[in-house]
Amino acid sequence: MLNNKINGQRLWDSLMEMGQIGGTPKGGVCRLALTDLDKEGRDLFVDWCLEAGCTVRVDTMGNIFARRAGKDNSLPPVVMGSHLDTQPTGGKFDGIYGVLSGLEVIRSLNDHNIETLAPVEASVWTNEEGSRFPPAMVASGVFAGVFDLEYGLSRADLDGKTMGDELARIGYAGEVECGNREFKAFFEAHIEQGPILENEKKTIGIVTDAQGQRWYEVTLTGQESHAGPTPMLSRKDALVGAAKIIDQVNRIGLSNQPSACATVGLLQVFPNSRNVIPGEVFFTIDFRHPNDQILAAMDHELRELSQRIADEQGLEMKFEQIWHSPPVPFNKNCVDSVRKAAETSGYSHQDIISGAGHDACYISRVAPTAMVFVPCENGISHNEAENADPADLAAGCDVLFQAVVEQANDA
Repeated sequence: MLNNKINGQRLWDSLMEMGQIGGTPKGGVCRLALTDLDKEGRDLFVDWCLEAGCTVRVDTMGNIFARRAGKDNSLPPVVMGSHLDTQPTGGKFDGIYGVLSGLEVIRSLNDHNIETLAPVEASVWTNEEGSRFPPAMVASGVFAGVFDLEYGLSRADLDGKTMGDELARIGYAGEVECGNREFKAFFEAHIEQGPILENEKKTIGIVTDAQGQRWYEVTLTGQESHAGPTPMLSRKDALVGAAKIIDQVNRIGLSNQPSACATVGLLQVFPNSRNVIPGEVFFTIDFRHPNDQILAAMDHELRELSQRIADEQGLEMKFEQIWHSPPVPFNKNCVDSVRKAAETSGYSHQDIISGAGHDACYISRVAPTAMVFVPCENGISHNEAENADPADLAAGCDVLFQAVVEQANDA
């Protein structure tokens, strides 16, 4: 292992500069996928990569790959990366830490005049969050063959704008084929987005697996009617039905502890008037568990209870699972590289399972993959209050640096 370190101050400064793009009054970031702000962030990243001597390519899903040449450029590259897009009330570190850690590794290789055997790349994956264009991780999913290109480009936001149209509008509809190329390895650095590392006072999380996820969209249709003259017993109130299902979502999550998570995060009520009984409600459900059998049992219970509630309330129901990402075991060789780097660098560490989905989950289907976690303050993420210690961020990037160099020089 190398004794060289990355430049932690430069990494922090880059994070803070990028955080100004879409910065919010509360100190967070709103940089939704394929908006003008996303374009501004992409442009800055590309400029920095070109300054670092990289060649930059963009594929048909807008994924960006910045390559630092190796001694043998016929070898598949070791790739690092994550995403630039955020939640509407996101923070400065989710996703972008993995992108800029990749760039910092390349900058540090330049600083130390290290030539790797295989090329090394820093990458940006389009629409990881799925906040504007559901589902999540669309572009890495196309790269890995989970979705086809037509599906990816046709994903639409709530205004009906598609990913394909918005990629073209901001100038990131690349011509390089999305996928169908080999990676030697893929590494993603990320804040944990949970409290485990901070609670255990550990600097590095060695991610061995990622939880499985199921996303649903539900529409309940009743009958809107005047809130005053309509008797309670004759109502078909779609919001009451939704409330009963939401309560069951929460109960299912609580009954499958310690690992289950169950969330309703988006709710739309029609006609959304204070003196009209809601005639239609649309809402989303997010189920997660590291055991796919338990996740399937949660799915079965949810479907059965939702239909029963809809029938009892006299409502029509459209229930659709729009995404299923099974639990992911990461590559042992890559995980071992992360563990070795943490041990050699002297950072406290522990094995950990990712509770969130990441682009690495899909890339693991087509390339040896691992992740590096660092703590975030109070475990808070997807929130403007999201924060991380500069020393922890630098440590995670150090581990990434060591692991990438080891893999890039492993013939």
